[in-house]
Amino acid sequence: MEKPKNSTTIKSWAEDDRPREKLIAQGQRALSDAELVAIIINSGSRDETAVELARRILMASNNNLNELSRLSVNDFKKFKGMGPAKAVSLVAALELGRRKKGEEAPKVTKIESSKDIFNIMHPLLGDLRHEEFWIIYLNRANKVIRHEQLSSGGIAGTIVDNKIILKNAIDLMASAVVLCHNHPSGNLKPSTADLEITKKMVQAGKILDISVLDHVIIAGNGYYSFADEGAL
Repeated sequence: MEKPKNSTTIKSWAEDDRPREKLIAQGQRALSDAELVAIIINSGSRDETAVELARRILMASNNNLNELSRLSVNDFKKFKGMGPAKAVSLVAALELGRRKKGEEAPKVTKIESSKDIFNIMHPLLGDLRHEEFWIIYLNRANKVIRHEQLSSGGIAGTIVDNKIILKNAIDLMASAVVLCHNHPSGNLKPSTADLEITKKMVQAGKILDISVLDHVIIAGNGYYSFADEGAL
């Protein structure tokens, strides 16, 4: 009886299905996305190799790594041949890639435009499947004191508490703040709730002499700036 493919070693695969050996011999840049994913998931199934399984997963994400990184463990487990261990390994590897991208982002220390805000926050929010709300605290020279997550929610929204924002701003002796959140849907248009949150925060900030410089919505690789659009 022929052994299932997943019971054989990588060395017994056809030459094209040996991504580990290819990486050692030629370096990681020589491998396709599917071959790199295959190394992470380690094995295929009775019916297909790890490379074939990886290609199928990538095709379902339009061969787009940003879309792939939005998938959860449960999403990966829906693919035939992907058990919990493989799914967890792949999610962990994609998260490392996301964190690396964040560390490589331009180190912005002063906010001079909405693009600066985007450069700070896009690595953190650009490919999330849920909504997060972040605040950037600034001094009088518009230099960044700190940026931190205020809340995290579902696909449709998250909770924003102006009192917490203002308390943190006072504790940090901040003179201004920037509001920032993401739209997992990909729609850059501010919602009614976004407009209301911004309006209330601007009004509350005036009482304590804390300016709201901008509110930026990030969706994928694009963004909407309230300041640029004259919506503050």
